[in-house]
Amino acid sequence: MRSIHAVGFDMDYTLVHYEVSAWEERAFHHTQRLLASRGVPVTELHFDPAAFTRGLIIDTKLGNIVKANRFGYVTKAAHGMRMMPHDLQRKAYSQVWVDLSDSRWIFLNTLFSLSEACLYAQIVDMHDRGALLPSTDYQSIYRLVSDAMNSAHLEGALKADIIADPDRFVVRDPELPRALLDLKHSGKKLFLVTNSEWHYTLPMMSWAFDRHLPSGSWRDLFDLVIVQSRKPSFFDGKNSFDEVLDDSGATRPLAGPLQKGRSYRGGNAQLVQEWLELLGEEILYVGDHVYADVHVSSQIHRWRTALIIRELEAEVAAETAFAQTQKTLHLSMQKKDFLDQEQAALRLALQRLEYGELLPLHIHGPASTIHERLRTLRIESTALDAQLAPLAKASGELGNTRWGPLMRAGNDKSRLARQIERHADVYTGRVANLLHLTPFGYLRAARGSLPHDAS
Repeated sequence: MRSIHAVGFDMDYTLVHYEVSAWEERAFHHTQRLLASRGVPVTELHFDPAAFTRGLIIDTKLGNIVKANRFGYVTKAAHGMRMMPHDLQRKAYSQVWVDLSDSRWIFLNTLFSLSEACLYAQIVDMHDRGALLPSTDYQSIYRLVSDAMNSAHLEGALKADIIADPDRFVVRDPELPRALLDLKHSGKKLFLVTNSEWHYTLPMMSWAFDRHLPSGSWRDLFDLVIVQSRKPSFFDGKNSFDEVLDDSGATRPLAGPLQKGRSYRGGNAQLVQEWLELLGEEILYVGDHVYADVHVSSQIHRWRTALIIRELEAEVAAETAFAQTQKTLHLSMQKKDFLDQEQAALRLALQRLEYGELLPLHIHGPASTIHERLRTLRIESTALDAQLAPLAKASGELGNTRWGPLMRAGNDKSRLARQIERHADVYTGRVANLLHLTPFGYLRAARGSLPHDAS
């Protein structure tokens, strides 16, 4: 952080964190209402906050929602709301690699995706029951849901619900203002870049910050405030700025240079960087969207990036509580590996005996002795598998009973973890965690592990 001279922030799910179940239920409700007004029979559908997670991928060809590992191989899948049995999943995806550059696949980047995934899955089930027009397919279902979801976010009724009752929808974090004050007092410039409108940004930021600040106003924290930035195009476009004139949100085209302490609409990152008079590596941008916040800002302008993944806090707590059981699982898996290796060596010995060849090292005796040892090992392996099964199941359900930990897919990294690894310099559960780093700290990556490293 010593080399960072300006820090930019997204707002939604970054500086303002929402009560996910409540917020996404309202998004589901308003999208459902729009779909019903367009003749889609969705009135009986309901939002299940635990059904899906960030980092999953919609397969618009088959109507599935899948979890993939870092190489793109599918490790779990649901068709509609039902998890697919392993044999059906294998049949569908044994020869398929998830390529996020292909329009077939829709990556669920943020917590805002949970209501969208839940609606899509339930409408897939309706389609399979014959409740939709025969011309409907899984791709058109996604377009239908995505269009309605975007409309719900734009029409204003959803955000009006949030503004009217922030205590219900927003999670207050008293440590967050202190973290930003530390950054500001250390001499770093702070700026806000959000896709939300001024009429939403003003009450949300006021509710989350003002009561915790000596000045009583969140706007005193920021050198620039930019609303309706239209990320990701904010980072790769040349859009002009409008100046926000007052609290009503009235604007006029910006006639001169950007000015410290003012608020703007639209614009582009290049002008912000020029105004800051900094190199890209001296700017840190913090957001919750893997692509719109982190990928484009780092790839185009070489800004440093931090990704906020609030769900990690619960997962870390669950993994900590599970640590002793995980250790037992690890030791049992090591034992299973030894049993498997010995059985493999004994089977090779029997094969060599059959062809009159030399036995492997450390294996002696006639075929009858080897067969007896194999029988004993198989009994031990079967008993060990019975002990391992519930432990492995519990380990695979940490974070979410259907999909497991966000950053893992089986024993491998998840596709989400791979995206974060490629595009984010750091990730953390909340912005307030910067308090533990301080504005003067230095983050060093842990030594990476390789398959041949000693365990």
